[in-house]
Amino acid sequence: MFAIIKTGGKQYTAKPGDIVNVEKIDAEKGGIVELNNILAVSDGEEFNFGKPYLNNVSVEAEVIDQIRGKKVTVFKRKPKKDYKRKYGHRQYFTKLKIKEIKIN
Repeated sequence: MFAIIKTGGKQYTAKPGDIVNVEKIDAEKGGIVELNNILAVSDGEEFNFGKPYLNNVSVEAEVIDQIRGKKVTVFKRKPKKDYKRKYGHRQYFTKLKIKEIKIN
């Protein structure tokens, strides 16, 4: 059984037991998060697709950690104008462990 969830503007495949890094969710470490934006769900034989979301399906996940990704370096330069700028960015992520997929 698996589900396709949407969170943080991105889509993820979620199976029970999987660990997924998603865009930051405001939740404490060790807490339980319920994700309701489910695009599709499959039980191995049958697929159900939402328009755009499924109403009777939710995914329950445990927050393992709040982490930051690798540093991305941004460098801007304008030729002949002596303009240079260098800075970095580290994105915040929430590490989730998928507990179960609930179908009501």
